[in-house]
Amino acid sequence: MNILDKIVVHKRNETKLKKELYPEKLLEQSIYFEGKSVSMKRYIARDDKSGIIAEFKRKSPSKGMINPYAKVEKTTIGYMQAGASGLSVLTDKEFFGGRSEDLETARRYNFCPILRKDFILEEYQILEAKSIGADCILLIAAILTTEEIKKLSAFAHGLGLEVLMEVHDSEELQSSLCDTLDLVGVNNRNLKTFETDIRTSIELAQSIPDQFIKVSESGLSEPETIVELRQHGYEGFLMGEHFMKASSPERACKTFIEKLDQLTQTTDA
Repeated sequence: MNILDKIVVHKRNETKLKKELYPEKLLEQSIYFEGKSVSMKRYIARDDKSGIIAEFKRKSPSKGMINPYAKVEKTTIGYMQAGASGLSVLTDKEFFGGRSEDLETARRYNFCPILRKDFILEEYQILEAKSIGADCILLIAAILTTEEIKKLSAFAHGLGLEVLMEVHDSEELQSSLCDTLDLVGVNNRNLKTFETDIRTSIELAQSIPDQFIKVSESGLSEPETIVELRQHGYEGFLMGEHFMKASSPERACKTFIEKLDQLTQTTDA
């Protein structure tokens, strides 16, 4: 059993327990439930933003603990002040050290699109995402069938949430595309070896229909890489580890975006 399989098994058991503790009717009483979502698509397309979806992530299965000391409030506010287009917040506790309260805190202090980064397998988790203030959910093609993606994405749209679908290869991409998606993310990390290669994004770029916002994920650490990926049609760039491994993630994000802006101006000149 690989790490993804372990996560799925754990997530199913975790969700079953949550359903008993927090029934759907209770989730629907959240102050965020009737609120209008902030569009990740629109923020990524804004000229005054960088396209970067800056992630708050304490640890990962492949890297272990990344930054146990970063504060959600300070980090996420700093990300947005630095020019990020949106936030991504890990809410998985067992494998990534996250929690739902992290996203709620980010929501309380930021008016911007927030992606709930977790392993969503059923509709209850989407209700949960809405109840904690998320604007966008992640669906991972590697752990869902084509029909599940259609069903879950349609359910998310019914709640006013946008959907980022993540793929790792051409087979996942072709079998998972449907009209109820908003953004298509290409994860450059091989789930079997955990190695990253941005050529994965480049190779799949032309296969992603223009109706979707293209997002590149993982292994992004240089502004030059962002410039190159933009040339292949990518507008969104999900970055977490590069920022979070710094003592001040928000300062690392600011420095990165400043360098990206300088490089962009030089390229356009």
